[in-house]
Amino acid sequence: MKLTVFGASGGIGGLIVRQALDAGHDVTAVVRTGAAFDLRHAGLDVVRVPGLTDSDPLQEAVHGRDAVLSGVGPRSPRAVTVASTATRAILGALAATGVRRFVAVSAVPVGPVPPGESFVNRRLLIPLLGTLLRGIYGDLAVMEREIQASGTDWTIVRPPRLVNGPVGTYRTTVGGNVPRGRSTTRAAVADLMLRTLTDPATVRQAVGVAR
Repeated sequence: MKLTVFGASGGIGGLIVRQALDAGHDVTAVVRTGAAFDLRHAGLDVVRVPGLTDSDPLQEAVHGRDAVLSGVGPRSPRAVTVASTATRAILGALAATGVRRFVAVSAVPVGPVPPGESFVNRRLLIPLLGTLLRGIYGDLAVMEREIQASGTDWTIVRPPRLVNGPVGTYRTTVGGNVPRGRSTTRAAVADLMLRTLTDPATVRQAVGVAR
């Protein structure tokens, strides 16, 4: 497949790029001008843009692609508009070029508490995170609403706390969050995002992922 990955210099985005190349996909990695990104591969094209606030400069990077994946997200608690602003520009580029398949990463607290959730998660951890990082999760909620209102064949992936490590074994829930899931690896999230591209059951669905 011909894929474009936004946020390719980040933790999840970089892993999407590497896993996609390992799987034989043709990948365009979009990174900000000046971002550290030194990966080289015969199947990789790197596009540098000054920012992700305007859809026009992004159109060349997505034109003719089979799917677009976004690992864009906040890198600090103060980055409370990054996800929605970048996604708005990406969606504009997709609409302008006619690309329909779009997969983006969000977070567990944006979705509903699943049936069977543990008392600790339901009463303590999820509400605490929602309070401490209300700006970030509020922005992710805005992002999700705009994705869901778009004309794309979207999938939103919602992980809990992210850690480093191999893909390993992970659980998923289509249409909701995974109960009793406290963490997952960035590699697992990247793996799932790529797997959704060939899974029609995930189209226009949020998918929870956790170990």
